[in-house]
Amino acid sequence: MTLPRALGFARPGRYPHRGTALPLLAYALTDSPLLISLVTACGFVPWLLFGLLGGAVADQVDQRRAMRAVDVLRGLLMAGFALAVALDRVGIGLLLALSFVLTTLQTLFDNAATALLPAVVPKEKLAAANARLMTGQELAGRFVGGPLAPVLIALGAALPFLADAATYLVAAALVASLRTGPPAGRPATAGRTVRREIAEGIRQLWRDRVLRAFCVSVALGNVGIGALSATLVVVVKGWLGAGDFGYVVVSTGYGIGMVLGGLLADRMIAAAGGTGRTLLLAGVLQAVTLVGVGTLRSVWLAALLLGLFGFAGMVWNVLETTAVQQRSPAGMLGRISSAFRTVSVAGTPLGALCGGAAATAFGPNAPALLAAALLALGAVALTPVLQTPDGGSSDGGQIPHTAR
Repeated sequence: MTLPRALGFARPGRYPHRGTALPLLAYALTDSPLLISLVTACGFVPWLLFGLLGGAVADQVDQRRAMRAVDVLRGLLMAGFALAVALDRVGIGLLLALSFVLTTLQTLFDNAATALLPAVVPKEKLAAANARLMTGQELAGRFVGGPLAPVLIALGAALPFLADAATYLVAAALVASLRTGPPAGRPATAGRTVRREIAEGIRQLWRDRVLRAFCVSVALGNVGIGALSATLVVVVKGWLGAGDFGYVVVSTGYGIGMVLGGLLADRMIAAAGGTGRTLLLAGVLQAVTLVGVGTLRSVWLAALLLGLFGFAGMVWNVLETTAVQQRSPAGMLGRISSAFRTVSVAGTPLGALCGGAAATAFGPNAPALLAAALLALGAVALTPVLQTPDGGSSDGGQIPHTAR
């Protein structure tokens, strides 16, 4: 599970500069933890409204073209937002609207990307491919965009968002250069409506005992992750007493853990003895590290603990995404992945609001402790996976180990 963990299924690193600059901008506009958390909440609500639709569309269109179009539009939106920041025309209302619109577009992009990868990479290499893709995103977002954000803000408040706009446009060009076979989606047959297509994906997800348990676990964890991610800047500045530099230190520590998790994910799967056991270990480790963050007041220790948190989160993400890709029937991956995301993300806006309320009522460390408790419950929800003969893998054993 990652921060934020629709980042369980929505990857970190998609918005390298915005991921650091937007919370800092929100913190500069208001000192209310609840209002700051609302920015994150609005960044997840579109998954509840449009996530299933995005999956149905992703199964019917050329995923490569859809991803390119979405990135172009997101680049233009970020350029417009950068102009508004430069003209000092930004308020919390605009941040809420931006988060909502960008995530609405992301519902199509993420589902299309998930459905496209198996058309590019052989099934037995999906785990390694997902790990490398997520690691690359984390390297670009955390170690290039993240540390640069405060520097760019110092040079001009609009620069991080302008740089983010450029990354979207570059990404669109890279996606356009990708060569794949015919689109995996199939044209809709007579009498089949979008509603029926969506329902078919939901039914398939529910019938798969392993994916159903994964989904419940992620949904519980995402309530906690929503609470933490929405108020991380409050935890760092209010509980740890750090400034912008401390926020970057903690965020960078988390990123280092993410990268190491991506590099070692397939080895961890092999060592732990299967998908279910690895996910259980990852969930327990994340809960323990957040207890430390919420009880020990040290920026450097928090960076170390969140590094372990990020390590476990990356391993979780690789396993989760690969399992959905491997267990989904051909032509249904977009709908199944969208159903998974929609259910798993459902608790994140609630978690974001709970995080703000908890910080207001009980102090700035409360969101970390709340997240720890919910992640522990999410680990318990994996029990049905551990009881399956294959331990949650799709090929009667572990997800294939691929040497790097």
